[in-house]
Amino acid sequence: MPITAFLEDNARKYADEIALVEVNPAMMPAGFDWREFALVETARQPGYRKEITWREFDAMANRVASFVRAQGVPVGGKVAILLMNCLEWLPIYFGVLKSGAIAVPMNFRYTAEEIAYCSKLADIQMLIFGPEFIERVQSARAINGCAIGELWFAGEGCPVFARSLLRRLSAEPQEKPPVELDDEQDAAIYFSSGTTGFPKAILHSHASLVSACVTEQAHHGQTHEDVFLCIPPLYHTGAKMHWFGSLIVGGRGVLLRGVRPDWILDTASREKASIIWLLVPWAQDILDAIERGAARLEDYDLSRWRLMHIGAQPVPPSLVKRWTAVFPGHAYDTNYGLSESIGPGAVHLGVENMRKVGAIGKAGHGWQARIVDETGNPVSRGDVGELIVKGPGIMRCYYNDPAATAATLKDGWLYTGDMAREDEDGFIYLVDRKKDVIITGGENLYPVQIEDFLRSMDAVKDVAVIGLPDARLGEIAAAIVEAKDGATLTEADVEDFCLALPRYKRPRKIIFDKVPRNPTGKIEKPRLRELYRVSRLVEAVTSQ
Repeated sequence: MPITAFLEDNARKYADEIALVEVNPAMMPAGFDWREFALVETARQPGYRKEITWREFDAMANRVASFVRAQGVPVGGKVAILLMNCLEWLPIYFGVLKSGAIAVPMNFRYTAEEIAYCSKLADIQMLIFGPEFIERVQSARAINGCAIGELWFAGEGCPVFARSLLRRLSAEPQEKPPVELDDEQDAAIYFSSGTTGFPKAILHSHASLVSACVTEQAHHGQTHEDVFLCIPPLYHTGAKMHWFGSLIVGGRGVLLRGVRPDWILDTASREKASIIWLLVPWAQDILDAIERGAARLEDYDLSRWRLMHIGAQPVPPSLVKRWTAVFPGHAYDTNYGLSESIGPGAVHLGVENMRKVGAIGKAGHGWQARIVDETGNPVSRGDVGELIVKGPGIMRCYYNDPAATAATLKDGWLYTGDMAREDEDGFIYLVDRKKDVIITGGENLYPVQIEDFLRSMDAVKDVAVIGLPDARLGEIAAAIVEAKDGATLTEADVEDFCLALPRYKRPRKIIFDKVPRNPTGKIEKPRLRELYRVSRLVEAVTSQ
């Protein structure tokens, strides 16, 4: 069964129930408190809140599918989506799937060069883009060798170099086009984070997407009554695959455009959200706002909020302890996955395992996990090795990159590049990215362990640890520390706090600066290495 069947089933069962809501607090009319503003706008009216029913969702997807077919995009053709989170995002995505084409979501932070590169890599035949990307798309068109294909604009005020998608869709039929889909057909290409250069194109089938629905719902027990508040970008597998747990039961999804703590709490209260997936910085910001009195819990009705879960990055145990102290009624969970394993769920902690906070868990529903050495053999329990996973959501390949595919997929196992260990109860703990390990004087340092330790300082908002070249030790650990707003923090404070660490794990250099993170919450360590001139670390060390 293709994933589009879930949408069609919901359109039959829950036709006039609300499927999706978009909330944009920045669009609130001046002089209004948006929590009291009448919630009466529809998807066709501009404003801070829009909504569509399951029937409207499916009908728009059908129109998109008919449109894609009418433009001559064949089954297996590629249609890129470059949009900010909005009410139209998911109907466009499902419409591309219904047409038999392959949906190719793009990162909304891509530069013109990255748009051109990814379009060529994935053989894009059509690009659907929003108003925030007009200048970048126009610049990408001018890059030598760019092959974006047809350009369709989703918004008002269509630029002269593109055509208006929304105007065209109004003329398309609402009925499902006559396209036969099956589980084994290619469905979507997602791009890797590009931490080692330009992104790789990750190809998934319909069966892979369906497996994400099943795994997510098995982990978090979504029901038709649950309301999922989605804040992270939909181009990424993480946010969308968590929403897939709502899709499978016809639950409502709310798309919040903005990450301010008061906006998150207001939306959770007003929309009666029961499940919220946060990234580490957002959870920290919410707690900080509550602690300094900028947000008061008594101003909100959060009685339906039952689950807070975090993914996409290592989660500091100190953060979870702070959260459960403020929200003792919340279940907490974390998931581990990669775009190559269709997002979250390959490894899963489980809400019943709070005693193991800090672990990413055990193999998720339908998955297997192992920790292996350089030869692919399992390491002894407690030893550090590379985490590999196997399951129904493994990618088909890196599209147009057989060498990278062969290096990552071996005998059905996905080699994640993450270093991990397993405790006496079989719970897996991430240690660090294989490429981020710092080797200092022959000792392996795992930055995540040091970062988690430093984040437990009251004055620390965020921290990243990278290796800097050193003539004697090869590398030393440097901590980039971001203090909380209004906090006073000195190098001596950090050094004194680190006395509790083994000597070889203590950072040798402390740098006070903002810690950059990408839209999915991951620390941008390549950017930090470039900033501090260590992106060519081996060359720097060996040339001394």
